[in-house]
Amino acid sequence: MRNLRLFGLAALAALALPAAAQEYSADEVVEFFSEGGAGATRGICVGTAQECAEQSAPSGFDVLVNFELDSATLTEEAKSNLTQVASALSDDRLSDAQFVLEGHTDASGTEAYNNVLAERRAQAVADFLVAQGVSIDRIEALGLGEGNPRVEDPFDPVNRRVEMKLKLQ
Repeated sequence: MRNLRLFGLAALAALALPAAAQEYSADEVVEFFSEGGAGATRGICVGTAQECAEQSAPSGFDVLVNFELDSATLTEEAKSNLTQVASALSDDRLSDAQFVLEGHTDASGTEAYNNVLAERRAQAVADFLVAQGVSIDRIEALGLGEGNPRVEDPFDPVNRRVEMKLKLQ
């Protein structure tokens, strides 16, 4: 039996920035999420359940918010990047878009603790964006814990992050 499976989030490739770059502009964020950018790509699978399960999961736009071990406190660098994100979300091309903020951790700590910490990280980003004028109705914060590491080493600090994805209506 064939089925149509729609991922609940847009399939987004990570924003391509040079490894040393740690900042981006509001225009880059808008381009990524608008019709011309990678954010317009949707993760759709038409096939059997097994065929769809074998496809890679959608990835997200890394809002370049990384965290210290056992912390949900935004750094100055993170605040600078999130200011650009907030500015981008006020752009007319993104006025109808809604977003999911996914918090992640490395594998330090218990699974239960990491789930709570991931939620706190996503909420810290959401709170900052709301303070910058983004409507709370446009963003949803989720804590996903340690289950989706960015790199193979589950303890690598790169895994302590928040990703931002388009939410399909």
